[in-house]
Amino acid sequence: MKNLIKIRFSHRLIGLIFLIIIVSCIGSYIQMYVSKDSFGLVPLPMSLDVMEGTFKINSETVILTDNNSPRVQEIGFYLNEYLSSSYQLSLRIKDSNAEKTLAGTISLTLGNNMEGLGDEGYELIIHKNHVSLKANTPAGLFYGVQTIIQLLNPQANSIDGLCLPSLKIVDRPRYSWRGMHLDVCRHFFPKEFIKKYIDLIAMHKMNTFHWHLTEDQGWRIEIKKYPNLTEIGAWRKETLIGHSKEKPQKFDGIPHGGFYTQEEIREIVKYARERFVTIVPEIELPGHATAALAAYPEFSCTGGPFEVETTWGIKKDVYCPGMEETFTFLENVLTEVIDLFPAPYIHIGGDECPKDRWRECDHCQARIKQEGLKDEDELQSYFIKRIERFLSSKNKRLVGWDEILEGGLAPNSTVMSWRGIAGGIAASRKGHDVVMTPTSHCYFDYYQAKGGEPLAIGGFLPLKKVYSFEPTPVELEPEQAKHILGAQGNVWTEYIARPEHVEYMALPRMSAMAEVLWSPKEKRHFKDFQKRMRIHYRRLDQMDVNYHAPKKPV
Repeated sequence: MKNLIKIRFSHRLIGLIFLIIIVSCIGSYIQMYVSKDSFGLVPLPMSLDVMEGTFKINSETVILTDNNSPRVQEIGFYLNEYLSSSYQLSLRIKDSNAEKTLAGTISLTLGNNMEGLGDEGYELIIHKNHVSLKANTPAGLFYGVQTIIQLLNPQANSIDGLCLPSLKIVDRPRYSWRGMHLDVCRHFFPKEFIKKYIDLIAMHKMNTFHWHLTEDQGWRIEIKKYPNLTEIGAWRKETLIGHSKEKPQKFDGIPHGGFYTQEEIREIVKYARERFVTIVPEIELPGHATAALAAYPEFSCTGGPFEVETTWGIKKDVYCPGMEETFTFLENVLTEVIDLFPAPYIHIGGDECPKDRWRECDHCQARIKQEGLKDEDELQSYFIKRIERFLSSKNKRLVGWDEILEGGLAPNSTVMSWRGIAGGIAASRKGHDVVMTPTSHCYFDYYQAKGGEPLAIGGFLPLKKVYSFEPTPVELEPEQAKHILGAQGNVWTEYIARPEHVEYMALPRMSAMAEVLWSPKEKRHFKDFQKRMRIHYRRLDQMDVNYHAPKKPV
C-alpha cells in the first residue's frame, strides 16, 4: 500500500513538473504580452496574424541555412550565438539543400522576388512543428531573425521557456534610412561600447550608424599620413565642468582624449556589416576643425597656434579655402577614410561655419575674386562642391547638415535637415535626397523628463514627442516626397561622458524613433507602443542597458 502511494505521488509529481514546464513556456505569453496582436514587438510589424499553438526551441532544434550563401550562413550563426549567449542553448546548423524534413527546424530561406517585401522585408511563419523565415535579401532575413529574438521570453532562464507563439508576420520598413548618430568627439567612448551601440541599432531594425569622428574638442580617427591628428588633435588638456552658460566657467584639470586605430575601425565596420548596419563616418569641414588645426595650423587662415578646445560652442577658426594646400590635406584625409568605410556615403558636416576669418584672409578673398564668387556664402558652397567632386570621383556620395544649402548645393549631395524641416523641404524640391533630423524631435541630448535628470544641453524632448514625429512633410508633392530617405536620432555628448549615460539618453527614445521609421504610419498608436515597451524594457534589461525608465507604470 505504501509503495502504491509512493507510485501515485511520483506520477502526480511528474505531472506537476510537466505542467510547470508548459506554463513557463506558454503561460508566460498570456501573462506578459498584454497586446495579443503585437506580442511586445518593437518596431510594430506591418501585419501579424495569430495562429494556435507554439513552437518550442530545445537542444534538438536545427537551424537550416543555404550553404551556397555565406551571408545566410552568417545570419544562422548570429541567431545561434544569441541563443547560446542569452539562454545557454547551442543549436546545430545544417544545409537546407541536404535536409529532407522541416520538422523541428528554423529555416532561413532567400526567396525569388517575393512580392511586397522589397529589399529589407521578410515573411515569418511560426508553425507548431517548424519555423519558416523567407526574404528577398539577407538583410530581410536578418530583420526577421530580430523578430524571432524579440518573440522569446526575455526573462526565461532555461530552455523550458524558449517558445515561439504560432503566427504569421509579413513585414517591411517604411523608410530606407533608419539611423542613430553618436558624437565621440566631445567625449570619447571605447571600442566595446561602440559595438554595443551597434547592437542596439540592429535590434531595433535600424540600418545606419552616423559616427561623428572629428570636432573642435577632439579628432578620433587615425590618419597615417598625418600622425599629429591623433598625437595632438585627439587630446585636450581639460574639460568644462557644469553647463557652458554658468559663469565663471570651471574646468576639471584632467586631460581627456582617445582615438580609434585603423585596425579598430576595420573591426567595428566588420561587426556592423554582420548586423546589416552601415556606418557613415563624419569628418567635419570647413568648420568645427580646431582639433585638426591644433595639429596642422598651416591649413587655417591665421596660421595659429591653436589648442584643442575645452569648451563647447561655435569657434571662429576654420579651414582656409583660399589655399590649395588645404584641399590637398583634406583629400588625403578623406582618401584614408574612404579606404576604411565601404559605405556609399561620407558625411562632411558643413554646419556652423563662421566666416569671419575668410573675410579677413587675403587667400580667401583672392579665391572669391578668382572664382567669380559673390560672397563668403558662395565661398562655402565652392568649398563643399569641390569636396563633393572629389568624393564623386571615388564613387562616394556627400552628406552634409542643411547649411550646405547656403550659396548653392553641390549636385549629388544628400542633406541632413536639423534646423527644423525647412532645409529638407527645400532640398527635396530641388531633387536632392534628404534625411530628416530636426532638433524638435531627433536630438536625444535634450532633457526627456522634467526634474531629476542629469545635466543636459537644454531643450525638452519626451518619448511621446519622438513617437509623434512624421519625417515626410505634408507640403511635399509625391515625387518630391520620394527624396525623403528617412530620419535618425542624434546623441551629442557635450554633457555625456560615460557609456551608461549615452544609453540613458538614447533609450527608449531610440525605440520610438525605430518604430517611426519602420512601421506603417496608420498603425502607430502611442498607448499601444507603451504597452509593448513593457516587454521591451525587459529585453533591454537582458542586454544590461541603462535606459531611462518611465516614472509611472505605462
